[in-house]
Amino acid sequence: MTMAPTDRGANETIFTLEATQLKFGNGAVEELDWELKRLGLRKILLVADPRLRRLGITERVTEIIARAGVEISVFESILVEPTIESLGEAAAFASSQDVDGFVALGGGSTIDTAKVANLIRSHGGAIIDYVNAPVGGGRKPPSPLRPLIAIPTTSGSGSEATTVAVLDIPEFKMKTGISHRYMRPTLAIVDPELARTTPGAVTASCGLDVVCHAVESFISRPFDARPRPATPDDRPPYQGSNPVADIWSLKAIEFGGHFLERAVRDGNDLEARGTMMLGATMAGIGFGTAGVHIPHACAYPLAGLKHSYSAPGYETSHNFVPHGFSVIVTSPAVFRFTYDAAPDKHIQAAELLNAGPIANPGPDSLPDTLIRLMKAVGAPSGIAELGYGEEDIPALVQGALKQQRLLVGAPKPIDAAGIEAVMRQSLRNW
Repeated sequence: MTMAPTDRGANETIFTLEATQLKFGNGAVEELDWELKRLGLRKILLVADPRLRRLGITERVTEIIARAGVEISVFESILVEPTIESLGEAAAFASSQDVDGFVALGGGSTIDTAKVANLIRSHGGAIIDYVNAPVGGGRKPPSPLRPLIAIPTTSGSGSEATTVAVLDIPEFKMKTGISHRYMRPTLAIVDPELARTTPGAVTASCGLDVVCHAVESFISRPFDARPRPATPDDRPPYQGSNPVADIWSLKAIEFGGHFLERAVRDGNDLEARGTMMLGATMAGIGFGTAGVHIPHACAYPLAGLKHSYSAPGYETSHNFVPHGFSVIVTSPAVFRFTYDAAPDKHIQAAELLNAGPIANPGPDSLPDTLIRLMKAVGAPSGIAELGYGEEDIPALVQGALKQQRLLVGAPKPIDAAGIEAVMRQSLRNW
């Protein structure tokens, strides 16, 4: 008997979960050779953070790859917070290599570089063709990319579990991204021992990114509040909060509240560093399905408009705003603004970060909890500390408004006036 289709109305009724395979634990990187054999790879491009060579990590990984009998080419010209030019260099190198897979070894910048190199090696074209509209062409890769194994060495971006690569376009004075389900790595090997040498300030920025990812995705517009797409191919990677994504996001929030301060204080605290690395991947699964919104939309112009902030802990010759700091500075004001859209979720997130109940819960509970965490790990106090003043707010507002791909996921609509209010409140959080 054939059942007639029901009238589902104009709104979405379906959500999907597409997650990276995960291998986690101390010493997990030692199984890379087995994974390469399992995937049937014969020659790979290792995209590696150059700092890791001085620490002996790159040599260790190349020896593991050699055990598998896999040929290897190495690319190490990674720029922290990559630009379209630095990604172009990586893509050109990858296109010159006859490789059937990729391994990314490093933080979010390295993994994002490998994603874009894999995209161009697999399907050609210019990077700007794939950048999210309206900044770029919004071109979709027509078929899956080559296998990519991501091995993070920081506890933050969650790029090992997401569909997104973030890039700076200096010509436009803004950051944006490329996003498609085919960009998601095939496998994430998360080994806490690899994060032991990460400076505390880097761990702080990365960990605040984890927290912001998780809270934003948990407090995002519900998936069934979106219009139903014309075809499954038009369903966006960032689908809105849903019961499955919430599970991943809530656990990542809890980990941030319990372990971030410890991870920042002591690189040898493998429980804290490892749990934050796992939290980064879990938040990546959560926001990779549900999406991020206003803090990340504000973060892109904050990172791209000026380059006057000298980031502590990062080995780089140029000034830049670390991604975790660029997202966290506006989050207290944002979650004060979004409170009335989902009060219970805001309080639940605040209690998880607080590692206990909140007295007299209300609109300031989550902002105040975030500010306490920011202070504890040495984050900038606001956008003024990043080099911005009131005179910059109009340009920051316009930059954020260009991130409509993200803003549509906010739990309540926000316009130019709302973003301006967020920026003004975020000049100094304390």
